[in-house]
Amino acid sequence: MSTATLVFFVIAFISVFFMRLFKMGTLLAFLLTGVLAGQHVFGLFELSGTWNFLGELGIMFLWFNIGLQINMKRLWQLRRTIFGLGASQVLMVAVMLFPILMGVTQWTLIGTVMISLILAMSSTSEDLQILMDRNQLQTNMGRQTFSILLFQDLLSIPLLAMLPIMAGKSINLGASAIDILVMSLGLILGVIIVSKFIINPLMHVVSKVQSGEAFVLAIMVNIAVWAVVLHLMGLPPALGAFLAGMLMSETVYRHQVNAAIEPYATLFLAFFFIVLGMGINLPFLHDHWLMVLVGVIGLVFIKFIALYMVARVRGVTGREASLMSLILAQGGEFGLLILQTMKTNGINAIPSEHQEILIAVIIVSIIMTPILLLVYDTILKSGHLFDGKIKKKLSETINEETPAVVICGFGRMGQIIAQMLTAEKVPYVAIDGNVDAVVLAREAGYNVIYGDSKKKSILLAAGLRPRKTRAVVISLNDEVVAHEIVHTLHDIAPHVKIFARAHSLRSSKELLGMGVKSATPEIIESSFILGGEVMSGIGLSRNKINELIQNLRQDGYANVGKPIDVK
Repeated sequence: MSTATLVFFVIAFISVFFMRLFKMGTLLAFLLTGVLAGQHVFGLFELSGTWNFLGELGIMFLWFNIGLQINMKRLWQLRRTIFGLGASQVLMVAVMLFPILMGVTQWTLIGTVMISLILAMSSTSEDLQILMDRNQLQTNMGRQTFSILLFQDLLSIPLLAMLPIMAGKSINLGASAIDILVMSLGLILGVIIVSKFIINPLMHVVSKVQSGEAFVLAIMVNIAVWAVVLHLMGLPPALGAFLAGMLMSETVYRHQVNAAIEPYATLFLAFFFIVLGMGINLPFLHDHWLMVLVGVIGLVFIKFIALYMVARVRGVTGREASLMSLILAQGGEFGLLILQTMKTNGINAIPSEHQEILIAVIIVSIIMTPILLLVYDTILKSGHLFDGKIKKKLSETINEETPAVVICGFGRMGQIIAQMLTAEKVPYVAIDGNVDAVVLAREAGYNVIYGDSKKKSILLAAGLRPRKTRAVVISLNDEVVAHEIVHTLHDIAPHVKIFARAHSLRSSKELLGMGVKSATPEIIESSFILGGEVMSGIGLSRNKINELIQNLRQDGYANVGKPIDVK
């Protein structure tokens, strides 16, 4: 290993460590790593073909992740907030930015519209991380912020459709609008049809193999195929990766896809931001620092005012509106992605030097967000802002989408438990790794998702929340897997009540020793039922039988005799 490589990894580690220490996104740490490793600082590497290839892979995975978030069912459930608050926010920001950009630049009309819209979008990765770090994702404000981010993800469809029009330098606004509308609707309809009749059956076959490697490779092949198809159609390959994500989001496998691809996606996203950082022209930005500074201040100020006004008009309290506006006031990865895609595809809708400035403005605005929130929290604690205690609304403490019970494993036992919960109108979600069982269960009306219950990301995607979920049931007939699930639950929700299925008394005691509230040994309990019927048949009273069984159950089945191994 060369010294340059060692120094590069040391820089990456230090950058990630300090960014997370100050509660900033790790993607910014990778961008800083690229800047420091690039030719303008330490000069460790140059932007070679290999680095550019890794950067293109990163672009593909970022587009794929954005597409994976756009699920039609979720959009429909949150349609009022998404298309009300989300659309109003984007429109207000774009309307305020458009005349300013038209006045200070000589960009084309469609180029100005495009830049106004991408600057109206925020950093999904940073904002979601901020909400989770502050434990506010499930509050009323958090759900409204999440809905705005979902609308911005949805807006990426027409914005992507604008790229080929910008490449063709179309100036017929009416024809361009029709092209964008037709392409967007075509993509949405195509996603629904292809997902149902092609992707679902294919992933069903792959899942039957029970191979994590085959599952991941199927996802990567899916991304590559659609990227090549759209490239052959004369469209940006990134649009194909985005389409691949949307296709996966409409299948029953979307949670498992997200969990399976997460480590690889993080790696390739890191490459994208490293390459982006290496490509930043620091001498140019040094010469135009004042323009970048004015751009950052102007962008954050305009977005904050626009967001605050829209939120207040829609009945959001002043405190929530100000916090929401601060969280969303920065630029986002989508803007960086669009500008980078324009650069790599030779789309010169705006001058290249202006693209450099816009990239710097978006990056600095993302870096500024945690700092502004720190200032906001300090002022709030001082009592000079929003005096008096504000009572929490019911909607802030109750999340109707959070299941009260999570069932890991949906065999016969899981199904019976689900039926009992349904009868008492207790919201639940079940997770199972058998694709056939999931498909049949969903057709029968059960709320089941496909995934690996051992994985933290799957449990969180299913709706498990430390302070919301009341119980987790482990009904799997696999001791090793059950233990792994318990360890994962202790990591993400240490206080949640766990009820487990145990094959034997030994297994039951092991699970109880791990902190499980109840671990029912199925062999012993089945023996109790059979034994009770035998005693009833020979004349013992039901009360006497129940008393006997209850005595055997006490103290973790301590009174049950030690089994004899017959050889």
